[in-house]
Amino acid sequence: MRNRSLGERAIWYWRLMRFDKPIGILLLLWPALWALWIAGNGRPTVANVAVFVLGVVLMRAAGCVINDYADRDFDPHVERTRQRPIAAGMVQPKEALVLFVALCLVAFALVLTRNLMTIALSVVGAFLAATYPFMKRYTHLPQAYLGLAFGWAVPMAFAAETQALPLTAWVLYLATTLWALVYDTMYAMVDRDDDLKIGVRSTAILFGAWDRQVVGALQVCMLLALVAVGQLQGLGLSYYLGLAAAAGFSAYQQWLIRHHEKPRCFQAFLNNHWYGAAVFLGIFLDYALR
Repeated sequence: MRNRSLGERAIWYWRLMRFDKPIGILLLLWPALWALWIAGNGRPTVANVAVFVLGVVLMRAAGCVINDYADRDFDPHVERTRQRPIAAGMVQPKEALVLFVALCLVAFALVLTRNLMTIALSVVGAFLAATYPFMKRYTHLPQAYLGLAFGWAVPMAFAAETQALPLTAWVLYLATTLWALVYDTMYAMVDRDDDLKIGVRSTAILFGAWDRQVVGALQVCMLLALVAVGQLQGLGLSYYLGLAAAAGFSAYQQWLIRHHEKPRCFQAFLNNHWYGAAVFLGIFLDYALR
């Protein structure tokens, strides 16, 4: 590999952290904001919002780095991933590990400004984020494990705002886990052919010809969990209108994946950003209009 200028290194590190593709940040950020607004009764502290937004950006970047490190032998054989920085030989695996550790340390420094319960929960979150990329070697449910990792911001947000983990926190965590299982299965449908060739496991492979039906059932379960959150918190009309809009996005996603076309499946994955935004808007307006 030829020597690279500082500018070239920065560009490839930027791509390794996926800052050129912010969809992952948004999908991780929306549940954190849902939780902060509900736990804070519509008025979360500015400090908590700042810490969680920055923490989401850092940990999503760290997750992308360790994911590419874990998949460095697989990515060159997959059409969608062969140009990733490590797969393309532009970033060395050791460099990626150093970057991963640095990102985690900065994120942990942010968490240290919060209470002890939040700090303790962050250790679990870091473990989930670091181990997720290796799950596809051992189980057909790495998308479910991703949900556990992505959703961990929910109990952390409740801990930061209230120093407690009420039932609402766990029901919202369940909804977030189901949501990640839904959108990451759509994402896995794009790579299914390549994954079968190289022996990588996924829910898209596990569900097979029933993928749309299973994803639809999971979408219904997630919506029911969000309804339960509304009942537990006594949320009103604005919240349920947000859920109705989210249900509409679910229906649109089902329409997109109906023929299992790769570009459409990826479009359905991206559309989940609007699902998350609709739920947050409902929460935000419900508290704002009280």
